[in-house]
Amino acid sequence: MSVTVEAVQGALKGLVDPNTKIDFVAAKNLKNLRVESGDVSFDIVLGYPAKSQFDSIRKLVINAVRELPGVKNVSVNVSSQIVAHAVQRGVKLLPGVKNIIAVASGKGGVGKSTTAVNLALALAAEGAQVGILDADIYGPSQPMMLGITGRPESIEENTIEPMQGHGLQASSIGFLIEADAPMVWRGPMVTSALEQLLRQTRWRDLDYLIVDMPPGTGDIQLTLSQKVPVTGAVIVTTPQDIALLDARKGLKMFEKVGVPIVGIIENMSTYVCTKCGHEEHIFGSGGGEKMCKEYGVDFLGALPLNLSIREQADAGRPTVVADPDSAISAIYKNIARQVAIRVATLSKDMSSKFPSIVVQNT
Repeated sequence: MSVTVEAVQGALKGLVDPNTKIDFVAAKNLKNLRVESGDVSFDIVLGYPAKSQFDSIRKLVINAVRELPGVKNVSVNVSSQIVAHAVQRGVKLLPGVKNIIAVASGKGGVGKSTTAVNLALALAAEGAQVGILDADIYGPSQPMMLGITGRPESIEENTIEPMQGHGLQASSIGFLIEADAPMVWRGPMVTSALEQLLRQTRWRDLDYLIVDMPPGTGDIQLTLSQKVPVTGAVIVTTPQDIALLDARKGLKMFEKVGVPIVGIIENMSTYVCTKCGHEEHIFGSGGGEKMCKEYGVDFLGALPLNLSIREQADAGRPTVVADPDSAISAIYKNIARQVAIRVATLSKDMSSKFPSIVVQNT
């Protein structure tokens, strides 16, 4: 009895991707299926970066197909392909950038910047090309967190080259000013400077650009959310009521300008004593999950209040690169994977499919 294409497809229809919880056929991950004299070969192309998951997924699908009668050999290649997704109506995508993810909070002090840089590093660790834009003009922190010093180069007129840190492309006003120089600028100057940083940086083939948004929901944040081509927004909060109150405002701001909410991250969720192991919810518990249920958005995960996160970020080696095999890094990587999976389910950008129409007088 010889195996058929339909039999292989049937076997894979009953097999669920452990990350997306969708079968590989329904998710359109199955590509280039060939069956010849008992030899089966195909590709599994994931829509999210998952280098650490390739081996387990390969074994999963090979074991399922091997059980079919008539199968002699199975050859499977697993890879990721990140595509550009739609942004707000009337806003064009940036050259060299497929997806922009805004990491925001309604207020300062919730660990948004530390979360943003670790998410960016986690996506890069999974094989994606990632950049980070430090959009906090008044308090840029990414240069220190990435351990980057020096000034960016300008190879072409009116452009700057992104700086490099731990495999990330980075742009920040902090690269252009002295570390102790205060930015005494009014709102219009700030938004103009941010647009220049965003559009004049020569980003190179990025799958994701993480934008570390300034805290709050004022004029600067609203202008950014309207003019920056954002694929989706991630809200960072702590469990306490006062932080959740402001996080709700950030969420509603993105909803009003048509930016999808990818999900909510609860930072400083719990504290575990390093001496005795006692766990305590210093800022309360369950606030992030409650907010997700209230607004019908996804809960991406909870991060602990831990001294090492702060120390590693201050030293210019955030947790994901300083201690990549730690339990905390595993949380960051899982959250990053959830972000990428949810972005992959959004509508694709189809603007490149349409021809440009030029009207000329003849």
